Amino acid sequence: MKFLASLLLFVLTLATSLAEHEGKIQIVLLGDSTTEAMIPKMLAPKAPQFENLIEILLAAEGDLPPAHVINLGLSGEFIRRLIDSGRYDKEASKLPGLDYIFFRYGLNDHARREDFEVNFPKDFHELLARLRADHPRAALIPMTVIPYKDEATTTRINALIREVAAEEKLAVFDIHPRYAAELKRGPDMLNYRRFPLAKIPGKLRALAQPHVMADGAITVLDNQLDAHFGNLPGWFGDRHPNLAGYHVIADETAKFLAPLIRATQLKHPAP
Repeated sequence: MKFLASLLLFVLTLATSLAEHEGKIQIVLLGDSTTEAMIPKMLAPKAPQFENLIEILLAAEGDLPPAHVINLGLSGEFIRRLIDSGRYDKEASKLPGLDYIFFRYGLNDHARREDFEVNFPKDFHELLARLRADHPRAALIPMTVIPYKDEATTTRINALIREVAAEEKLAVFDIHPRYAAELKRGPDMLNYRRFPLAKIPGKLRALAQPHVMADGAITVLDNQLDAHFGNLPGWFGDRHPNLAGYHVIADETAKFLAPLIRATQLKHPAP
């Protein structure tokens, strides 16, 4: 019922028809490393990546226009840095024909923004104002953060996101419940492993050596080394999504977006 209510609110806020720039619906993803998906791109470059998965899943619906998904996520990003670094102006402000803008912030904001409880909502409102001014035809879709920090911190971040969205009369795309449910089905199966080589027992380093990156960290997308190193403190400490995790986020994103696209098509049929 909550999803249907959010969907109805979202549809009612759609003001214009799909831009369909260059024949495709234009979808932009803004966010931090959990959006960027840098490690999966590095370790599995031939696999469909997060943005590709959304395109494929929307195409599989069979009755939707083709979509182009632009991933502007960046590791370490938080809203204040996005704006103050000039990256928003350079990369996001002038993109043509945007239809949907998803954005997921809060994790790095909590870690790096001073007086988080006060400044994060202010930054959020500022970003929304910039997006509305630069992309008046686009539907703005704030997202909750995935399970990453401790439960209390994650809950507070998501509560602030919902508060800002309510003030801005925006429906929230709540990715957290689906991701949390999938984690319960297979703990640590949605996250990649990053661990310092220096903390691996010397006699087993030959197993880890093929997976060492330039920064000296063992990095694997799956559980292939868990049998050897899963007992080491911190082995499962990294909570970033692996390819399986991005399949979950992409699947839920397509499920959220498909009915919105259909509703907009019905409201503004093609000539």
